[in-house]
Amino acid sequence: MIAMVDCNSFYASCEQVFRPDLQGRPIVVLSNNDGCIIAANKEAKAITNIPMFEPIFKIKDQLIKNRVVFFSSNYTLYGEMSQRVMNILNTFSPHVEVYSIDEAFLELSGMKYISLQSYGHTIKETIFKNTGLPVGVGIAPTKVLAKLANRISKKEPENNHVFVIDSEEKRLYALKWAKIGDVWGIGRKHAERLKNIGVFTAYEFTQISLAWVRKEMTVVGERIWRELKGEPCIEFTTMPKPKKGIGTAKSFGKKLEDLERIEEACAYYISEVSEVLRAQKSCATYIQVFIITNYHSEVDKQYSNSRTVTLDIPTNDTFTLISEARRALHLIYKPGYRYKKVGVTLSGIIPQEYVQGNLFVKPSKLNKVELINTFDRINAKYGKSTVASAMIGTRMSEWELIKKERSPRFTTQWSELLTI
Repeated sequence: MIAMVDCNSFYASCEQVFRPDLQGRPIVVLSNNDGCIIAANKEAKAITNIPMFEPIFKIKDQLIKNRVVFFSSNYTLYGEMSQRVMNILNTFSPHVEVYSIDEAFLELSGMKYISLQSYGHTIKETIFKNTGLPVGVGIAPTKVLAKLANRISKKEPENNHVFVIDSEEKRLYALKWAKIGDVWGIGRKHAERLKNIGVFTAYEFTQISLAWVRKEMTVVGERIWRELKGEPCIEFTTMPKPKKGIGTAKSFGKKLEDLERIEEACAYYISEVSEVLRAQKSCATYIQVFIITNYHSEVDKQYSNSRTVTLDIPTNDTFTLISEARRALHLIYKPGYRYKKVGVTLSGIIPQEYVQGNLFVKPSKLNKVELINTFDRINAKYGKSTVASAMIGTRMSEWELIKKERSPRFTTQWSELLTI
C-alpha cells in the first residue's frame, strides 16, 4: 500500500501557524514582486472566488473589501516548514518520495496487521501536533489511486481528511466519484479528448480498451489506466534524479538601467544555481544568460537577448561561472533600456567525477574545490550568503524582489523569531 500525504493550502497554512489570529480568515499568497495570486486557502476561495494567477492590482480592492489577508511569498519559511513535515514522514516509513514542497508518497508495505485507517489518522495528527499544519492522507495500492484517495479525503467531510482504498468496493466508489480531469497525470488536452468520446469519470476511463489508451495516450496513459485498476506501474523513487538543467530568473524590484546592478543580480543568481549543482555533485558544460525589458510597458523601449557560453572545462565553481556569465552579459547588454529581469541557466550537466581536463587550458594553481567546499560549509552553518563573491555587491535592496507584505522568517532568522 502507498500513502499520499498532502498539506492543505500549504502556503496559507504556514502563515497561519505563527499567526493564530488568522485561523478561519481568508488568506492569499502573492508571487514574486507581489505580482499575482499563487495560493489561496478555502476561506478566500469561498468568499471572493479568486482566480489563481490573477494580478493583484486588478482585485486588490475586492480583497480589502472582503477582509482578505494577503502575504508576499516567504519561500524561506515554506521550505523550512516543508522539511519539518518530510522529517516527520520519515518516522512513519523508511521509504518516502518527496513529490513536491507539500506532497509526499510513503511506502507502507508489511502492514497487513495494522489498521491503515488508524495509521493515516496518526500521521495526520502527528504532523498537526508537531508543526500546526493540516494535511490530508490518502492510502491505496497504487500511486494514482493514492492521489485520488487523498482528493476524496479532503472533499468529503465525513472522511476527516483520511481515506483508504483497501477493497474493490472502495476502488470502484473512488473511480465513479472522480471526474476524468481529477485523475493524476491526465492533463486538460487529454481530458477534453476523453470527454469527446464519452468518458467523463475515472471509472469510464478504465472501461475503454487498453489498445485505444496506448495508441492515443502513449505509455504514460497506459500506466495511469493500469494504476486505476490497482496494478502498480509507476516506480517509487526515494532519491530524486539529478537535474538536467538548473536555472533561475527573477524580476527586479524596480527596472534597472545600469550594467553594474544587473551584474550583481546575475552574480547572485549564479551563486544560487551553482549551490544546487554542487549539492547533486554535478558540473555544467554550458551557461546561458538572458536579459529582458518589460514587454507590458507601453512607454519603455523593448529589448531582449540571450547568450550561451560553452565552458572550457565543465565546472560547478561559483567564481568561474560568475566570470563566464559576466562575459556573456557584457555581450548582450545595451545601454538606454530599462531592464525588468536577468536570468541564468546551467545545462549540459554531468556527474562531477566524469569531468575531463582540457589539453589547451592551463590548470589553476589554486585549489578551488577546497575553497568552494569551505564556502559551502560556512554558509550551511551560518546562513545563506554569509560568504559570497564580491561581485554580488552590497546593493541588493536596489534590485531584489518587492516583498512589502512578507511575513517574518520565523524559523530561520534570529532577528525575526516570534516574540511572546
